[in-house]
Amino acid sequence: MNCFKAYDIRGQLDSELNEEFAYRIGRAYARFLQPAEVVVGSDIRHSSEPLKQALSNGLRDEGVNVVDIGHCGTEEVYFATRHLDLDGGIMVTASHNPIDYNGMKLVRREARPISGDTGLNDIRDIVYGGELDNALAVTVRGGYRQQDTRADYVAFLQGFVEPSLLKPLKLVVNAGNGSAAPLVDALEAVLPFELIKVHHTPDGDFPNGIPNPILPENQPATAQAVIEQGADMGIAWDGDFDRCFLFDENGRFIEGYYIVGLLAEAFLSKQPGSSIIHDPRLTWNTREICQQQGGKAIQSKTGHAFIKERMRLEDAVYGGEMSAHHYFRDFGYCDSGMIPWLLVAELICTQGKPLSEMLNERMAKFPASGEINRRLDNPAQSIERVRAHYTADAINTDTTDGISMEFEHWRFNLRSSNTEPVVRLNVESRGDKALMQKKTEDILRVLHG
Repeated sequence: MNCFKAYDIRGQLDSELNEEFAYRIGRAYARFLQPAEVVVGSDIRHSSEPLKQALSNGLRDEGVNVVDIGHCGTEEVYFATRHLDLDGGIMVTASHNPIDYNGMKLVRREARPISGDTGLNDIRDIVYGGELDNALAVTVRGGYRQQDTRADYVAFLQGFVEPSLLKPLKLVVNAGNGSAAPLVDALEAVLPFELIKVHHTPDGDFPNGIPNPILPENQPATAQAVIEQGADMGIAWDGDFDRCFLFDENGRFIEGYYIVGLLAEAFLSKQPGSSIIHDPRLTWNTREICQQQGGKAIQSKTGHAFIKERMRLEDAVYGGEMSAHHYFRDFGYCDSGMIPWLLVAELICTQGKPLSEMLNERMAKFPASGEINRRLDNPAQSIERVRAHYTADAINTDTTDGISMEFEHWRFNLRSSNTEPVVRLNVESRGDKALMQKKTEDILRVLHG
């Protein structure tokens, strides 16, 4: 059952995920959800199209009509599910996982996520149980059609910015040879921006490495192009472009944490008093901005299913994770890798100052470690050792997601990953970078015993 994770399906090709298994997932999804019509899409990995067709056959053999929107990004499946008013959607993608992996992201009507506690475990049980083996006969087969929804999505995305406010910026865009390029090209045709394209051609062999811009070794290609071209901003995406990463005009990589604050401020300036959802890993900057702008900062457990659920509950206008996932009420509370950079580009145009100037003060006020990952033999024991070490001095301890401990001038969050066998650490301070760095080193020593 290794393929079924907390939020999605992901596994190694052949040994964990193959076409036969994809077919069974299609049938199990149909048995669980009882949909009439479902949208499917896939990224540009060589294995994605065959897996999508097998998945579609499984859906159709349960009588479900399939709408195939072709090669796309995850958010395009979210959009099509809502735009076409369908019963659900499945995206075949391994995002930033190794080249010999693939997976699926599943949603129901309105693109509501199907995660472990909202149906994914039920689908898993059907896949592995005897129910399918005893009833694989096909009674009424569902239909299949291909539909291109990209033009409609481009029009939808344009609605997030005011065209009259946009100026002819120069932007470096790095699709990492992933799925983003065709949509970026379609947006280029309707926006006044000059785009400098890096690793733009979709290529399932990933000649420049798996697109995962959060890795330091993948950042120089974008940063150098920004500097060489004198660009106003750099943008890089992961394979299915549900995350976007930004670089300022100096080629500096911007931690996602500070983009959350920037977008929160932008939404609150337009919609005062709104609720903003953030994750527990890094919080002080976002909370202060919300307080200053008259908004309401609300903490949610990390992970798209939790963020989306909390946003619906609070009717939040925006939600952001420091991992570069950004969620929008006007996009059905879904995450998008296209909406954030459009909004930041609009800010550059309207504020008349470079991205670095918008962020420098906030980055100095709340310096952060960036996420540090460690593989440990006994993560729970190691986390408990850290908690015990710092409990006496902590002003506040929160267990929303792992442990978050606050002190007068610094804080940290330490949690086990939901998707990988690692422990993740984030540390921030109040205007004292040296203190943040020292406390980061101290915690790592305690963590490793």
